[in-house]
Order: sequence, then structure tokens, then C-alpha cells
Amino acid sequence: MKEGIHPKYNPVVFQDITTGEMFITRSTMRTSQKIELDGKEYGLVRLEVSSASHPFYTGQQTLVDTEGRIEKFRNRYKR
Repeated sequence: MKEGIHPKYNPVVFQDITTGEMFITRSTMRTSQKIELDGKEYGLVRLEVSSASHPFYTGQQTLVDTEGRIEKFRNRYKR
């Protein structure tokens, strides 16, 4: 890697606003918010959706079908 052209990686805490779940990872994101976790201070990035609250990953995903398209498809291609 060339020196001086890549952004610096720092440990950052990502917090899911919906669930309050937090995880630490390295990121190039910069933030003015700070949080103390495990005796160390990290930058804090707040997320609206993460794997902790996304319906696909939590198994809470539901299909909303107001026009009956899914049922029509299933009837058409029923074996």
C-alpha cells in the first residue's frame, strides 16, 4: 500500500438506536460523539438499522400484500 493515501482505521462503537445493541469494529468513519466502553473511549456512530433490528436478520420479516399478488402467483405455479 502506498503511504499517506489511505484513510486511518480507528476502533469505533456502532450503536443500533432501535435495540440499543452496541458493537466495536474498526472504521474510517469520524464522529464528534464519544462513548466509554470497557474502560476505553471510542467514537460513537448511531445506526437506525443493524443486524440486531433488521427484520430479515431477526426473523420478524412479514410480507405485506394488499392486492393478492403473492396468492395469485402461488396459485398459478402450484404443483
